[in-house]
Amino acid sequence: MRFDVITLFPELFAPFLSSGVTRRAYETKQVDVRLWNLRDHAEGNYRRVDDRPFGGGPGMVMLAEPLARCLHAIRAERADTAPVVLFAPTGPRLDHAGVEHWSASEGAILLCGRYEGIDQRFIDAHVDVQLSLGDFVLSGGEVAAMALLDAVARLQPGVLNDTGSHEEDSFNPAIDGLLDCPHYTRPEEWQGRRVPAELLSGHHAQIERWRRERRLEATARLRPDLLAAARAAGRLSAQDERFLAGL
Repeated sequence: MRFDVITLFPELFAPFLSSGVTRRAYETKQVDVRLWNLRDHAEGNYRRVDDRPFGGGPGMVMLAEPLARCLHAIRAERADTAPVVLFAPTGPRLDHAGVEHWSASEGAILLCGRYEGIDQRFIDAHVDVQLSLGDFVLSGGEVAAMALLDAVARLQPGVLNDTGSHEEDSFNPAIDGLLDCPHYTRPEEWQGRRVPAELLSGHHAQIERWRRERRLEATARLRPDLLAAARAAGRLSAQDERFLAGL
């Protein structure tokens, strides 16, 4: 799959694309990321990409024309109809199901906004999808783009060391949509705190039940909405319900 990123700060992506386990996806082009500097498509000595808003008010607004030129260049190179994705607080919140959708797609054109916003005429004419990371505001769409790329990359075959790692992640509806359980490693005791005895028992069924109960407990305490969704979808067993009733 291929993701083209329109940004004013392509240098922000360099360490992200070359660090961590997900770099395998970018290096092998399983997730082919191409960066487009918006200023390369602006005119004038100053390569201006923004101007004051009509009607007054604070901040600056990104110009439609440089964005249109950049998009045209990307379309010419891609020769497809990949959707244009804008990261904005007006979009629906990105969740695990959304990540799975993009991880199975041919990719997209990711538009990283800056300043007060983007000329609405460009959005109306060219943006197909708007996405939000949550109810807060970022300085630009680059962090959001990296979040999507990272989440998509780790779902690609062979990217993670353990192919089953992402299957037990929090929010995965293919399992149950619950939060993940706590994890421990050596030493067995650290600053007076011991690893739970169940994890040291070597009894696989007992270990799996302990992990299941910790997931149920954490979800009930921290994200009861996820627990309700799992219950409504029939993902909880009678044993799960008995454990929850005893909390």
